Amino acid sequence: MMERKELDEIIEYLRYEYIGESTGHDWYHLDRVRNQALRIARGEQVSNTYIIELAALLHDVPDEKFVEEEEGKKKLDHILSGLSLSESENALLKSIIYTISYKGGHEATLTSKEAEIVRDADRLDAIGAIGIARTFAYGGKKGRSMYNPDFHVRSNMSLEEYRNGDSSSIHHFHEKLLKLKDLMCTETGKALAEERHEFMLRFLEQFNREWTGKE
Repeated sequence: MMERKELDEIIEYLRYEYIGESTGHDWYHLDRVRNQALRIARGEQVSNTYIIELAALLHDVPDEKFVEEEEGKKKLDHILSGLSLSESENALLKSIIYTISYKGGHEATLTSKEAEIVRDADRLDAIGAIGIARTFAYGGKKGRSMYNPDFHVRSNMSLEEYRNGDSSSIHHFHEKLLKLKDLMCTETGKALAEERHEFMLRFLEQFNREWTGKE
């Protein structure tokens, strides 16, 4: 089993690598996902959590939103090569990292409780007050408008359309964020998502009142 000092070294590396990231996928996002994953694991009565914690921390390393696929794969493999994981632990860790992404609704089928926990934790950080802040941070970084009423809510998108098609930050709520509550995998994740989902609905109502001058 991996030693705690190895995890601490990973944490220091990620803190340095992602501290100034400006799309909302920074070190603090990784740390929040780690903490939420551990919270969900407790709620689901999963006691062996070191793979969950490690996957939560490393889940954005090979994310194709930020890095070319092969480059991200090599970066993750390099990090994992320095850890004392068994072959089965390494396989489980990679299966979590490579299957939790939403991908415009083209999400993978999960095959482990650990993956369900990490996916729920990552999605909790995409909704609620922090999810709202991250949406506008990411949209601004990508050059998207805050809101454009001439755009339509997109459905049945390809991954390429989801990543690069015309949309606004407000439309992103309807294209992804408001769907996440019903896509939670664990009972603990579902319970935690409720309040955050309701907060987003209240925000969108207030935004619409102010946008239309009806507040």
